[in-house]
Amino acid sequence: MKASAYRPSIPMPAQKKPDTRIVSLAPSATSILCAIGARRLLVGVTKWCCDVAPVAGLPQVGDCWHLESVADIVALKPTLVIGSVPYKQETIAKLLEQRFNFLAMNPRTIEDIYADIRLLGGIAREAASAERSIRAFKAGFSDLKKRAKTLRQERLRVYCEAWPNPRISSPPWVAEVVEICGGQMSVPPGEKVSDEQVAEARPDIIVLAWAATGEKSDPQQSYKVAAWKDLPAIRNRRVHVIRDEFLNTPGPPLVRGALELFKILHAAPRTRRREDNVEALSTRRIAEKKDQN
Repeated sequence: MKASAYRPSIPMPAQKKPDTRIVSLAPSATSILCAIGARRLLVGVTKWCCDVAPVAGLPQVGDCWHLESVADIVALKPTLVIGSVPYKQETIAKLLEQRFNFLAMNPRTIEDIYADIRLLGGIAREAASAERSIRAFKAGFSDLKKRAKTLRQERLRVYCEAWPNPRISSPPWVAEVVEICGGQMSVPPGEKVSDEQVAEARPDIIVLAWAATGEKSDPQQSYKVAAWKDLPAIRNRRVHVIRDEFLNTPGPPLVRGALELFKILHAAPRTRRREDNVEALSTRRIAEKKDQN
């Protein structure tokens, strides 16, 4: 009987996964990663990220709209690059040609933001911290909603603007924040709108948060629009500026934006809608007298 050969098994060392190295081209992703305790994974960011997260000192590259050199990103040896809208198709095409993974984020609603927090929490192995961040989000919004109900103020019509030319209304998540704060968005969110559309909506308050301008939105431009001269917001000098990163970043900074918006809505005189009603009543009485004659 032939003896079988004995071959001792040699345990192979487990192949170590490469460390996660993230280049974030999206300030929202950067703010989320820092909020959930995953800043250590970031090896590159955009210049805009410093406005929303403590990432000073990290190498800065372009973003999904302005990206001069993909080589700058490749040099950082990322395992994952995160981008978001708006973006140029040529930029995304260049990124997809590389060996690293690419994640494109496109949140539209507050629920989408929560989903992004969970997604990044999973990638960073910070799931528990991600859930705590979501709870903090919800608690902040819930508090503002309760305070708005307590004040029992008439729901003011609000026009929030993300860009002046072409005129673009603020994203859908901002419309949700307006509702939470006790107002109502007067035009469809996240769309190109005309001067006439805004005029027909008759907003009580106009809020400017122009993308990538910080707090440099210019209220005087609103006061110069001919079609808006009779709007309650214009007559009552209620055109306000909120730093764009507080409203346009679908991440932790949005809670600060909601607080700023709440202050604006509830500092507004409560006579505005009443003035509109008096004006409408006067117009109706004049029409009735003409009919009687």
